[in-house]
Amino acid sequence: MRTAFIGAGLQTRRRAPVVAQSADDVLVEIVGTADAHPHLLADQLGSEWGTDWRRTVAREDVEAVVVTTPPHLHAEISVAALEAGKHVLCEKPLSRTLEEAQAMLDAAALSGRVLKCGFNHRHHPAVLEARRRFEAGDFGRPISGRCRYGICGRPGYEHEWRADPARAAGGQYAEQGVHAIDLFRWFLGDLAEVSCMTAVGYFRAQPLEDNGMALYRSVGGALAMLHASLTQWENLFSFEILGDEGYFAVEGLGATYGTEKLSVGKRDFSAPFSDLVIQYRGGDSSWQAEWNEFKAAVAEGREPLGNGRDGLEAVRATLASYHAEATRTVVDLRTFGAAQSPVR
Repeated sequence: MRTAFIGAGLQTRRRAPVVAQSADDVLVEIVGTADAHPHLLADQLGSEWGTDWRRTVAREDVEAVVVTTPPHLHAEISVAALEAGKHVLCEKPLSRTLEEAQAMLDAAALSGRVLKCGFNHRHHPAVLEARRRFEAGDFGRPISGRCRYGICGRPGYEHEWRADPARAAGGQYAEQGVHAIDLFRWFLGDLAEVSCMTAVGYFRAQPLEDNGMALYRSVGGALAMLHASLTQWENLFSFEILGDEGYFAVEGLGATYGTEKLSVGKRDFSAPFSDLVIQYRGGDSSWQAEWNEFKAAVAEGREPLGNGRDGLEAVRATLASYHAEATRTVVDLRTFGAAQSPVR
């Protein structure tokens, strides 16, 4: 596909080389917004660059648009691109409000184009293998899930868009925790209830949480526990699902998170514990795998893995979590509607 990137920050630096190196794809243009410098990356990858995203999404030679801007621009750009007949892969979180997310889904439905949310964690090899075994019934009925996901913040964080309530979809709970929320939904089914607490524990020169914890209950009755942190200091990813027949744990994501590893075990009340452990060495393959899935969905005219609806439901769960903290209640996600506002 002939593809344009709107945004020239970290996520474009991760995603654009995948397109540029794919034999059947063409990286047409990288467009900067705000203070981004698109020419630096465009020159490295041999693409055009620009600063007017509206002109770019109107280009007749562009087939797909990848939106990697801060979240406050996701809906406007994605809707315009879909209405112009482009397929869209939009970074997570899909939007800041449910109204924005719904507008994106409506535009995709009207245009007949593919809308995918950037949930690359679904495409990590350990997660995909766990999902294959889950679908085969290896773990039985899911009972509970746990996720700890943390990174180390950095000096000057308060000056980044991620610390700006006008541009971000929330603090660390929304920005990083949304991956765990999506994985919980993928393995446990739709989420029914949530309670939540967040805090600004270290990065106090900005207003958004650097730590968030939540408890979920799925429609099927499974429980899930999430801790997203910007003060992990040593990067950590740990995701577990416990079923009535067995369990699995994914540890690490490669690079600074450590070797990606899948541990699988079975329920047995008498035999010695014996886990199957698979280690996935090498670089982060999730970006290429997600791009391949996006292209396949376009070619086959189907919904992609991690589609617009998945993105909307993750936004719903995030906003409901914030609402649960603000009201000190357990919030029912099944009745949590589009009238809720974005982050405080």
